[in-house]
Amino acid sequence: MKKILVTGSLGQIGSELVMKLRDVYGASNVIATDIRETDSAVVTSGPFETLDVTDGQKLHDIAKRNEVDTIIHLAALLSATAEKNPLFAWNLNMGGLVNALEAARELNCKFFTPSSIGAFGPSTPKDNTPQDTIQRPTTMYGVNKVAGELLCDYYHQKFGVDTRGVRFPGLISYVAPPGGGTTDYAVEIYYEAIKKGTYTSYIAEGTYMDMMYMPDALQAIISLMEADPNKLVHRNAFNITAMSFEPEQIAASIRKHIPTFTMDYAVDPARQTIADSWPNSIDATAAMNEWGFKAEYDLDKMTTDMLAKLKKKLTAELVTN
Repeated sequence: MKKILVTGSLGQIGSELVMKLRDVYGASNVIATDIRETDSAVVTSGPFETLDVTDGQKLHDIAKRNEVDTIIHLAALLSATAEKNPLFAWNLNMGGLVNALEAARELNCKFFTPSSIGAFGPSTPKDNTPQDTIQRPTTMYGVNKVAGELLCDYYHQKFGVDTRGVRFPGLISYVAPPGGGTTDYAVEIYYEAIKKGTYTSYIAEGTYMDMMYMPDALQAIISLMEADPNKLVHRNAFNITAMSFEPEQIAASIRKHIPTFTMDYAVDPARQTIADSWPNSIDATAAMNEWGFKAEYDLDKMTTDMLAKLKKKLTAELVTN
C-alpha cells in the first residue's frame, strides 16, 4: 500500500484507521472520505473529500485523481441501525460496495472491506465457529455481509481484483462514540462506569459475543493488506477475534478499577434477538496460519487501557466545554 483511499472515514473504524494509516504511510498518502465533513483530525490532518458512496462516478473520480493503489471501503450502516431501515441499508451497504469494487477493478487497486460476526446466523455452530460453515443470517446487516463476502470472492475470481477482508467481532474503542451496533453496550458500559458508576445493559446476562479492542482491529487490517497474496487461501472473510465475554464479565473487569460499579438490565428485544443469532466464540486459526494474525489485548488489559484513555478524554471534554 502506497496511496490509500478510505470511505466511511468518520465512522467507528475509519476515524482511527485513517490516523494510523497516516502515521505509517504519510498523511498525504491517505485520502479520507465521508458523506459529511467535521472539524475532526481525520479532516484536518490530511486530504479529505466529501463522498456519498452510492455515487459510483464520484468515487471513481476521487480514486483516479489521487492515483490510489488501495481502496479501504468502510462506509456502511451497522447492525441495529440497518434493521430499523432495511431497504436503505441494502441500497447503501451493497450499492456502495459494488461502486467501490468497480473502482478497484477499473483502476487496478487492492481492496479491503470488513465483514462481521453478523454474517453468521442461528443455525451457525455457536462455539468456536469454524472459518467455513453455515451462515444463514437473519438480519439485513448479516445478509449484506454474506453477499459482500461472496461479491468480493467473485471480483477476485472473475476480474483478478486483489480483494481482502476479515469478519470483525464487536469492536471496542474510546475514540469514536458507538454507532448503532449490537455490541455497543461493551463501549457504553465504560463511559457510564466513569460518568455515573452504574450501567443498564440492553443485552441480557449470559449473552456471550466475540469482541476486540480497536488497536488490534487496526493492526489486523494493515497486516492483512501487507500479507503475501500467495499465502491467502480465504482472502475475504477471515474469522478474527480477541476475546469472548458476557455482560457480567466486563462488569467484573471494570470493578477491578472501580469497585463500587453496579449494573442492572433492561433488555432490548430487537438487539437481544440479533445477539442471540450470533456465535458465542469463533475460530481464528485460518487468519493466524495464513497471515499471522495475533491479538494483543484480552479483557482485563483492554479494560485498563480503555478506562485510562476514556477518563483523559472525558476530562478534556469537560475542560473544553
